[in-house]
Amino acid sequence: MRTIDWVDGAVEIIDQTALPGELRILRLHTVGELVAAIQSLAVRGAPALGVAGAFGVALAARVHGDDPAALALAVERVETARPTAVNLARGARRAARLLPAGPEAVLAEACAVRDEEIAASAAMAARGADLLAELCAGRPRLLTHCNTGGLAAVTLGTALGVVHELHRRGNLAGLIASETRPLLQGARLTSWELTQWGIEHRVAVDSAGPYLMARGEVDAVIVGADRICANGDVINKVGTYAHALGARRAGVPFVVVAPESTVDPDTPTGADVPIEDRGPAEVTPWAEAVNPAFDVTPYDLVTAIVTDRRVIRQASTA
Repeated sequence: MRTIDWVDGAVEIIDQTALPGELRILRLHTVGELVAAIQSLAVRGAPALGVAGAFGVALAARVHGDDPAALALAVERVETARPTAVNLARGARRAARLLPAGPEAVLAEACAVRDEEIAASAAMAARGADLLAELCAGRPRLLTHCNTGGLAAVTLGTALGVVHELHRRGNLAGLIASETRPLLQGARLTSWELTQWGIEHRVAVDSAGPYLMARGEVDAVIVGADRICANGDVINKVGTYAHALGARRAGVPFVVVAPESTVDPDTPTGADVPIEDRGPAEVTPWAEAVNPAFDVTPYDLVTAIVTDRRVIRQASTA
């Protein structure tokens, strides 16, 4: 099942806010519905957001094709629905370049974005599994953070796609998924996907990761990314930086898996990325809270970045 797709004139998504209790499919017919789904995290994950951005422009072209002002406003709403992941705006802008050719051309481009992300997941899975086998010299025990499976892409995923491939090859010795607060995307979504795949795993509280590494229970950390800056800084779900620090202290590889569509050469460093704050209500209703959705992992803590086209080894850890 695809996380996001175009079906009979509407965008269909798996509602990730309903998992793991219910597998619910939402049909989105308007830009407003799609933007609401993006902002509520009913659809999330950098590759999936890129596809959502492209499909959002396809919806806008169908509804507002005869009203240039309304069309431009709708495209802007899609592009800016969430600020941190580069894929959303990139997918929307790519589809928007076809607006002069009409709605069908826009839809064809959006479907091409979808198909490229599907192919990218398969390529990353194979390349990442090969790299982990090299770095860990055997059957690794891995720790992952947030959700990077098919729910975050269209099918298979990024870092979790590598986990799936290692399992398929019989080369996965164990997996710990950090719960990923405050919305528990690891405990809810990653655990659900791993169960569907028949992969044994344990869920750990986020702050336990570095300690588990320190006592020798983790051979490598593998995560996704919402944006990779020109200098190699990695923007990912908050908590990633702590795992990277723990991995460096424990002397285990820290590997980032993300498609080329997440690499952003126009953003020099992580300091230049707007970090979304989700607001205190997601954390606690009875006190003030700071709730950044992402953090910045400096490039020099990253062992390697795996994309669908290449493996980028950092000079300091190569």
